[in-house]
Amino acid sequence: MSDCIFCKIAEGEIPAKIVFQDNHVVAFEDINPQAPVHVIIIPRKHIPTISDLTEDDQELVGYMHLVANKIAAKNGLTEDGFRLVTNCKKASGQEVFHIHTHFLGGREFGWPPG
Repeated sequence: MSDCIFCKIAEGEIPAKIVFQDNHVVAFEDINPQAPVHVIIIPRKHIPTISDLTEDDQELVGYMHLVANKIAAKNGLTEDGFRLVTNCKKASGQEVFHIHTHFLGGREFGWPPG
């Protein structure tokens, strides 16, 4: 989508601190980090919300979790753990309507989340 900030980051039109990218996903540092390690993982394919996923997207969404494992390993968080957060629509806190997963690590997290 031409007006989607995450699509523009994926296309290199908007600068971001990229930590991982390939033909399927882009992962970059969050501009307002909520943890010592806070990375946004997005698919290159524009999908507005989790509610818009189709069966054709199963592999892509699973792959995003595998990328999270790579980010954990790169940051030494495999043993201590990390949190993945995906919001769906406005009431959940989704601000950018392009599915994305927040990778958070490097500190203790409470439960339930905010």
